[in-house]
Amino acid sequence: MKLARVSLLLLAVQVALVSTVALKYFYQRATCPRVWTRAAAYDPSLIMRGRYLSLQLTVDGCSSTLPSAKNAQFPRNAGGTVTVRSPNFNVTAPDTIWFQARLGVKDNKLIAIRVPEPESTTSTQNVAASPGSPCDQMRLAVPVDFYISEHASDPTFLKKGQELWIEVTVPPKGPPRPLQLALKDNGAWKPLAFQ
Repeated sequence: MKLARVSLLLLAVQVALVSTVALKYFYQRATCPRVWTRAAAYDPSLIMRGRYLSLQLTVDGCSSTLPSAKNAQFPRNAGGTVTVRSPNFNVTAPDTIWFQARLGVKDNKLIAIRVPEPESTTSTQNVAASPGSPCDQMRLAVPVDFYISEHASDPTFLKKGQELWIEVTVPPKGPPRPLQLALKDNGAWKPLAFQ
């Protein structure tokens, strides 16, 4: 009889823990900002793989600064001077630049604002700026996993003119949390349902 009570108590504690995590995610889904962003398929080298898509998210880093201004090329006018009104720039570094950033949502875009190294905390994400890429096409280093049903077709095999988009919740801490996928096919928007 004593063992049954201990088992029931342990079960109640486990249910309470799982319920707390679930409530936290539901609360963040209802209160945190949501945004659509482009996604690219990423194939991780993991021993255990489930039926999921591993996706790298595109972030807009134009409101940010790179660790070195020498790695950014701003648009210039006919006289050769930098166009002050345009925050856009291209990455000119020979290699990929990695930096810590805080994520947010602005003008319906997932944005990354660089955080100086001494100020990096657990609330920051690692962002990659690839050589030659525009500032609005940086990528989050850590991909997000989107689980799909066993018999669903893999939407990461894209045809010409197609783009994969993902809607995510942006919590105050931690990576974005995926909500749903959509396919942009030559300008036409098609949400993807996985039952």
